[in-house]
Amino acid sequence: MKKLYVLIAVAIASVSFAQDGAPASPYYNGFNWSLTGTALKNALATLTQNKHTNNLTYSEVWDALKHTDLDPANSSNVLLLYGWENGTDANVTNDRSRNKENNGGNNGQWNREHTFAQALGDPDLGQTGPGADAHHLRACDVQRNGSRGNLKFAAGSGTASGAAGGGWYPGDEWKGDVARMVMYMYLHYGTQCLPTFVGLGATATTDANLPQIFLQWNADDPVSQYEDNRNTYLGTTANPYGQGNRNPFIDNPYLATVIWGGPVAQNRWPGLSTVDFEWASTVSVYPNPSHDHINISSDRDLKEIEVVSVNGQIVLKIENPIFVDHNYSIDNLPQGFYLVKLSTENQSMVKKIIVN
Repeated sequence: MKKLYVLIAVAIASVSFAQDGAPASPYYNGFNWSLTGTALKNALATLTQNKHTNNLTYSEVWDALKHTDLDPANSSNVLLLYGWENGTDANVTNDRSRNKENNGGNNGQWNREHTFAQALGDPDLGQTGPGADAHHLRACDVQRNGSRGNLKFAAGSGTASGAAGGGWYPGDEWKGDVARMVMYMYLHYGTQCLPTFVGLGATATTDANLPQIFLQWNADDPVSQYEDNRNTYLGTTANPYGQGNRNPFIDNPYLATVIWGGPVAQNRWPGLSTVDFEWASTVSVYPNPSHDHINISSDRDLKEIEVVSVNGQIVLKIENPIFVDHNYSIDNLPQGFYLVKLSTENQSMVKKIIVN
């Protein structure tokens, strides 16, 4: 959910992980944070599945959402996925908040939106297991839910949700939420819930099952307190409708970057890095601050260099750069603050630079 744009550079040379500021740290006790790529994805999948000890019924989800989806500004209401305003026009289908008891199947009420559409699963998600997993079920206006239907998610812009690019754009406030829910479903349910089933566009170079749009949305729209609240509720079995498992991409969106690469997402755990001491000690990006150019020095061959602006736009992407005497130069950079992501075959690090 987009309230403030936060992009934190990670340049900590560490292969171990201490959960600095991370929520629910006991949940991850003993986890091997030196893993990257597919190995990390598989390990998180196992953890997510094993921790899911309380399977909700589809009927119980109604009551679960009255706890998990509460409007932080009005606890009598739930927030409505895809909504963006309240009462400033006659169209109630775009409301952002509604009384939590006004649920059902009639116009003007809210119902249960399967962010990962039921019918798009292979097989169909049904109303048990993935079809009743509250991590991807959200309160949504009945008519707006119907308008989305089984449309796949597609690129768009602006506060309003709606049909776009042959699919459905969730709105600027909700696109990060959607991305993290889709990646969670992929993690937990594997081939039944491939992200390509619900997303349009080119796929990640590291995983043909993951449309790049979800990695971009995950980076563009940082986690909100609302997402944290519902994640913590569902992750706690002591709660009446807690499932016992968490969405790790809400806990730290940067985990998606470590697994799949792509746009650098918010790192909520400053100790998490995919860089080892040996390599980090040989890498430098200089001068910093700089005037229109930077030099990159590394004793290892790089697979890719990405220069990302402070608002998350990829300014420059260089694949298989050719180094001369372990050095590579980038010229004609406009003034600004940048994150420079350096990737080898299986590791990456991010440096921050200023160009004056």
